Amino acid sequence: MGSDIAARLHEVLAPVVTGSGLYLEHVDVSGPARKRLVRVTVDLPDGPGGVDSDQIGEVSKVVSDALDEVDDALEGAYLLEVSTPGVARPLTEARHFRRAQGRLVTVATAEGNLTGRVVAVEGDVVQLDDESGKGGPKRHEVPLASITKGRIEVELRRAAEGEG
Repeated sequence: MGSDIAARLHEVLAPVVTGSGLYLEHVDVSGPARKRLVRVTVDLPDGPGGVDSDQIGEVSKVVSDALDEVDDALEGAYLLEVSTPGVARPLTEARHFRRAQGRLVTVATAEGNLTGRVVAVEGDVVQLDDESGKGGPKRHEVPLASITKGRIEVELRRAAEGEG
């Protein structure tokens, strides 16, 4: 039942979020019918960068207005939570890797794990620079179809290097 409502809300909210310059990543509906929690996950449509707090505030308003107009899908009160996927999001699509451009990621393939910085995504191939060896980065081209798992690595030291 919740997934039917989430699918309906996804249809309603996708154009509203797109109109705000963002991409609707996911809609989740949980909780009892009289007090539902509606989680809406938004992101930039593509490429590197981030969604700032002003954008979250603006899209939250238009999403809330759109939900208020969809009486048939949501009955009763609901709590709205609008957020971004964050670094914990699994990297499963070319768009996710393009969004992670410049970030350090770890991917799992049948051949093993590889950690490298996302340089580009061309077609269905992710280009990673492995910076762990001597003599500069080594470029790896990893087909998306061969990636079974991907995640962003949090880099506290690299962020600190840019300060000061």
